[in-house]
Amino acid sequence: MKKSDNFSITNKTKSKPKSLLFVRIKNDVLGKDFELSLVFIGSTKSRAFNKEYRKKDKPTNILTFPLSKTEGEIFITPEVAKRDAKKFDMKENDFIVYLFIHGLLHLNGLKHGDKMDKEEEKLKKKYI
Repeated sequence: MKKSDNFSITNKTKSKPKSLLFVRIKNDVLGKDFELSLVFIGSTKSRAFNKEYRKKDKPTNILTFPLSKTEGEIFITPEVAKRDAKKFDMKENDFIVYLFIHGLLHLNGLKHGDKMDKEEEKLKKKYI
């Protein structure tokens, strides 16, 4: 686990995240005081979480959990992200960064829609 700027990254998979990039994006979107855990998990754990919290019996590429106004958790499943990246015509690592941005925007209070799409595009241009 790496911890920096109220941000921890735990990798339960064989993928290697770009931790410094994640710290920069997190601080840009949520600020340095927001406490965030980013966890990379496998499909089995993703499926279990998705079933428990969203009532969907399949693994998902990302799950975001706001814990308070200043704390949250993001779980990314690289195996699913690799598959889904092709649907978005993106490279796997770029898609993982995109998913992270998506999760951060949810933690920042945005819901799916035009405003979120515009913010995602702006951040994608800056970081991907």
